[in-house]
This record gives sequence, C-alpha cells and structure tokens, in this order.
Amino acid sequence: MTANTNKSASGKSAAATRDPLWLRIVLIGISVGFVGVLLVLSLAVVFVEAFRHGVGAYFASFRDPAAWQAIKLTLIATGIALPLNLVFGVAASWAIAKFEFTGKSVLITLIDLPFAVSPVISGRIYVLLFGLQGWLGPWLAAHDIKIIFAVPGIVLATIFVTFPFVARELIPLMQEQGDDVEQAALSLGASGWQTFWRVTLPNIKWALLYGVILCNARAMGEFGAVSVVSGHIRGKTNTIPLHVEILYNEYNVVAAFAMASLLALLGLVTLAAKTYLEWKVQQELKSTLEPATVEA
Repeated sequence: MTANTNKSASGKSAAATRDPLWLRIVLIGISVGFVGVLLVLSLAVVFVEAFRHGVGAYFASFRDPAAWQAIKLTLIATGIALPLNLVFGVAASWAIAKFEFTGKSVLITLIDLPFAVSPVISGRIYVLLFGLQGWLGPWLAAHDIKIIFAVPGIVLATIFVTFPFVARELIPLMQEQGDDVEQAALSLGASGWQTFWRVTLPNIKWALLYGVILCNARAMGEFGAVSVVSGHIRGKTNTIPLHVEILYNEYNVVAAFAMASLLALLGLVTLAAKTYLEWKVQQELKSTLEPATVEA
C-alpha cells in the first residue's frame, strides 16, 4: 500500500512539473528562431556575399598585399598572446586553486577585469600610457621606441583582452580536483616539476586546450582595443577585423566579406572544438567526482 502511494505521489509530482505542450513548442520555437536569425542567417549572409561574384573574385580579394599584411599581423599578435596567456593562466590557476595567500581575492578580481572593462577603454588606457602625449610617451620617443600605432601596442591590447580565458577555465577544475594527488606525488619523492608534468598537467589538459581555443578566437577577432592603438595604417597596423572595416567603408563589399569569411570559418572551427572539449572537460570532472562519491 505504501509503495503504491509513493508511486502515485511521484507520478503526480512529475505531471505537475511537466510543462504544457504548447509552452514547450513556443519556447523551442523562440530559441530556434533567435539562433537561426542571429547566427545561422548571419553566417550564411557572410558567405553568400563573399562568393556573390564567383570563386575567382573571392580568391582575388586575397591578392591585395594589405590583406596579407592584415592576416600576418593577426597571426603575429595571436601567436605572441597565446603562449603568454597560457603561462599566466596556468600559474595563476595553480596559485589560486592550490594555495592560500594574502590578496587572493584581489588577484581573482583582476583576472576578471577585461570582462568588466570595455576593450575601447583598455585601448585608450594604453594610449594614455604609451602615446606621444602619454606618461611614458616622451621617454619612448627619445629612445625611438614605438608602441602605440605599431605592432607592440596591438600585441599588448590583444594580451589584455584575452588573458582571463585560460585562467577562468582552469580555476574551477583545479579547485574541484584539490591537491591530494599532488601531495601524494610529493610525499613519494617527486619534485615540483615532475608533479606538474606528470600529475597536474594531464588532469587539466582538456580544460587547458579549451581555454586556449577561446583565447585564440578572441585574439583573432578582437576589434575595439586594437582599433584604438593601431592607428588604422593600411598595410602596416591593420588586423583582419580592421581591414574588413576599411574595405567595407570603401564599398569593396566582396573583398570585405571574403576577409570576414576567414573569421567566420575560425568561429565555426572554434565552435566545433569548443563543443568537443566541453564534453571532455565534463568527463574529466565526472571521473574526478566519482571516486569521492564512492568513498562517501
């Protein structure tokens, strides 16, 4: 009698929490329509406009030396920002997750700073620091060092807007894992580097790759901060997003959308890699939590 009563109660509870069919259809329709219009349709427009005058016109857009310079500069800025953010992200995450120290909350807040500050504002700060009329501008000019309106300024702006991504992916995972495994390795005679390479790194590799992919996508697509510090010098300080803007303002629509298609392809590849790595991170968390659940 008790079992039947419990079964009936659970059935009524499930029925009470089940949304009506019409509501589910409306919510799904709104979600699909929103994604379809803002994402799928936008991507389709980029490729349709890029190939509007044929494949020949599409590839001819890349013969412009300024286009190749924009691609080269984007790769240089990304290639410098990624390793630096990788080292910073691992070090900051390890310090935050494994140690207690004064100023820990301040460090976490500073890591989130690029999410709170507009990229345009961050670019303006670099101009105030390193520009000709900035705090360090006269000294830099006296020593013939160019940062603003040059490659170093673009690299600095790219690093600033992308440095939270690796750390923000690693911190929750490393906090969840704890330091029991590292302590065991150290107690068995492993050195700090051996513990990192053979214990810590294998446990965070998928989250690390996930953060690197997000960092790479943001670095190649950054516009606001780079626009402020670049000076828009064609063929010298324009990255791909800035070059797209110039081409579009010149009514060179095919070339603008051809360059934009490179960023769109990067976005699609990033989305696919992100989906796969999210699954891997979930598997890592699941494998980490299962032993604790069994012990409990």
